[in-house]
Amino acid sequence: MEVIGFVALAAGLIIGLGALGACIGIGIMGSKFLEAGARQPELMGELQTKMFLLVGLIDAAFIIGVGIALWFTTANPFLSQIARLVK
Repeated sequence: MEVIGFVALAAGLIIGLGALGACIGIGIMGSKFLEAGARQPELMGELQTKMFLLVGLIDAAFIIGVGIALWFTTANPFLSQIARLVK
C-alpha cells in the first residue's frame, strides 16, 4: 500500500468516527431533552436554549475533525516522514 493510501484511510477514519460520535451524542442528548421536557414542561425554553448550544459545540468538534482530515489529505506535513518509514 502506498503512502497516499494510508493518508486516505486515516482521513476516512477521522471523518467516519467523528460523524458517528457526533450523531450518537446528539441523539442521546435529544432523547434526554424530550424526557426532561415531558417531566417539566415549564422548563422547555431553558432546556431548548442549552440543547441548541450543545448541538453547536458537538457539531463544531466534528467539523474541526473534517477540516483536519481534509488538510492532511491535501497538504500533509508528515508525508515525507511517512514515505521514509515505509521504504
